Order: sequence, then C-alpha cells, then structure tokens
Amino acid sequence: MFDKLSASLQKVFKNLRGYGKLTERNVQDALREVRMALLEADVNFQVAREFVARVQAKCLGTEVLDSVTPGQQVIKHVHDELVELLGGGAREFDLGGKRPAKVLLLGLNGAGKTTTAAKLARLWKKQGRRVVLVACDLKRPAAVEQLKILAGQVGVDFIGPQPGEGLHAFGRRALREAESVAWDVALFDSAGRLQVDAELVQELKELKEILDPRNAVLVLDAAIGQEALAVAETFHREIELTGLILTKLDGDARGGAALSVQHVAKCPILMTGVGERLEDLEPFHPDRLASRILGMGDIVSLVEKAQEAVDEDMLAQAEATLRKKALTLEDFLAQMQQMKKLGSMSSLLEMLPGVGQIPPDVREQAMVESEKEMKRAESIIRSMTPKERRHPELLDASRKRRIARGSGTDVTAINTLLNNFRRSQQMMQKMGKMQKKMMKLKRF
Repeated sequence: MFDKLSASLQKVFKNLRGYGKLTERNVQDALREVRMALLEADVNFQVAREFVARVQAKCLGTEVLDSVTPGQQVIKHVHDELVELLGGGAREFDLGGKRPAKVLLLGLNGAGKTTTAAKLARLWKKQGRRVVLVACDLKRPAAVEQLKILAGQVGVDFIGPQPGEGLHAFGRRALREAESVAWDVALFDSAGRLQVDAELVQELKELKEILDPRNAVLVLDAAIGQEALAVAETFHREIELTGLILTKLDGDARGGAALSVQHVAKCPILMTGVGERLEDLEPFHPDRLASRILGMGDIVSLVEKAQEAVDEDMLAQAEATLRKKALTLEDFLAQMQQMKKLGSMSSLLEMLPGVGQIPPDVREQAMVESEKEMKRAESIIRSMTPKERRHPELLDASRKRRIARGSGTDVTAINTLLNNFRRSQQMMQKMGKMQKKMMKLKRF
C-alpha cells in the first residue's frame, strides 16, 4: 500500500534534510517533485495541485526558511496537509439512537460489499452488539446464500427474502422484523451493478426511502483508481452518503483513490479493507495513514492489532514458561500461530518506522522468504509426535528423516529450525535470569 508514493516522498525528504538552510527555490523544487509523486500515485490532478499549493504557502515563510531544521519543518507541513486531505480526524459509524441502528451498504459489484458486511458484523459482535445481516441483493446469483453463509461463520442473525418476494416487499418485512427484535445493529446488504446506471440509482433510492437508515455507506474498490472518484461522487450526489469504506487497499500499490476520494466526494472514510480475512477491516485514522506514507510508521495501530490478536491466556502461559525456562517446540508453534493472527508480514512491516527506506524489491523478497520460513517451520513441527515436540533432544537421524518426509522438507531444514529453537531457548533463559535479578532488587 502506497509503496511507490512513500518511496518517492522519502527520497525528496532525504534531499531536503541534507540542506543546512533552505531557499525558496529549494522548497519549490522539492514540492514540484512531491506533486509528480502524487500524480504518479494516481492522485486526482486538481487534488494534487491544491495540496502542493497549500503546503507551499506554509513553507515559504521565515518560520520554515529561518528555522534550525527547515527540512523537518517542510516534512511536518506535508504531514499535516496529508492528514487534512484524508479527512482530518477519525470518523465512526453512528450507532446511537433508536434500536436497531440501521446501516445500508451500497456499491458496485466486485467491490467486496457482501464480505465487508460480514466483517462489520464480526467487528460489532466482538464489541458486544447484537447484529443481524439482511440480504437485499436480489439480483446477483447466490448473493443471498453467500451472505447467509457468512452470517453463520461470524455467528450473527440473518434475514433473507422468501421465494418470489420483491425488493420493496422484502425491505418492508425485513424492517418490521428488525425493529421487533432486540438487535443493536441491522446491516442491509444492497444490490450492485458492474457500473452505475439509472436503474441501480432508482432502486437504491427507493430502498433507502423504505429503510430510512442512520448510515448509508458506500463500499468502494480502491484499486480502480480515478474511476472510484466518479463512483463516489455519483452515489453521494444521488443517494446522500454518510461515509465510505475503501476495500482492497492492501492490493493498491499507488493509493491515489484513498488520497483523493474524501476531498473530491466530500464524504468521510470510515473503514478500510486490508485483506481477505474477516478480521481484515480497520478503522480509518488519517494521521496514522499519513505517518505510514511518510515512512514514520504506525506503532499505535501495531500495538492495537497485537492487543486484539494475542490471546491473554497464551500470554500468561508464555510467562509461566519463561519462569520455568521450559520452552518447547509446542510453545514455538503456538507463538507462530499468534504471529499469523496479526496479519501478513507486509502489513506489519508498513507500521514500523523507517521500513519504507528499504527498496521495495528487497523488502518484498525478505517478506516472501520470511513467510516461507514460517510455513516450513510450522509444517516440520506438525510432523513431529507430541513427545518429540516436548523433547527435541530425542530427534536423532532416523526421526529427522521421517519428519522430513512428512513435512515435505529435508534434514537441513529441520536442523535449521532446531538451531533457531535453541537460540530462542537461550534467550528465554537469559530473560529468566534478568527477571530474577529484578525481583531481588525490588526486595531492597
């Protein structure tokens, strides 16, 4: 996400930091490169031009040019303007008022609307809300069945149409049923098309009039670039949106739609889809995204992701293991499972400061190798018996050959895993000793 833009901007800023003192010409040259970087990232031309003009107005003053660190001042102004461009502050769904809070999801076919409905249901259920998913897409084949299956996977209630029931009749019945049961949120998944047309707009207008939802949210495919802006503008003009959800943001290396759509459509981005898993939906924080783009990382989101993914019982067990200095390969496997819950290596690396300075091809290769290594290690450990996992010292040449056949690897890979495991054991022992010393110091 934003790899090319981030690399281009960091190159510009590296040059700026090299100047002990900046002149107006230096700033103008740098901002010209910033504008080119934005355009290459598929940012709307008008948006890029206005953005650079605002940054330039802030930078060509004595506060920047005469400061001790002028380069850092320019970067700060670019960051602040990026935050404003992305919406200023984080926005949330309006789930207050009369129960249930009604949320109508809109969008074109292929944007990920139905999957996003399930992701939202999962998120709100995890927050303690009772959610019902309502299938209002009566046009796309198997759309109703897809949403019903996803509702079962997430563990929320479902309302679907009866045979031969039209959209208007179903909408009214579903609304009565949703209002008669003590659900906190009713999430309506509407029909889409391959492109916006008059029939779709009219159908959605009528559905919105029937439901009178508190939230009318457009699910938008970020990977379609400039077309996303036209889609968002049309939906907002015709149906009056309350927010946007950008999907497939993890697959859009340029990111121009994300940087342009809020400004062009005048509608806040509420959430972003960053993967195919049901947990791959994140609240949209303009300041955090701006920091990622500028290579400053996003430690806050990384910590929040870790807190959500890591099992507290697992942490307590790991602490007990640390005290006993009894790390086993079963613990090693459990730690890898916890890491996988955090998401892909690429999404985690994006949150670390300075990672953007690593060339994209080098970073990509390192991530691919790292994920391969983790899968290989998991396969090897799963091919062992429970006794071998707890007592790896039992692994002689014969056992290793058997495990290699079972895991589709070779003995060299098994030896590499065992060496890494022993290093982890040694580290745990050192940490255990440090913990004991700290406990002794506390007594004094």
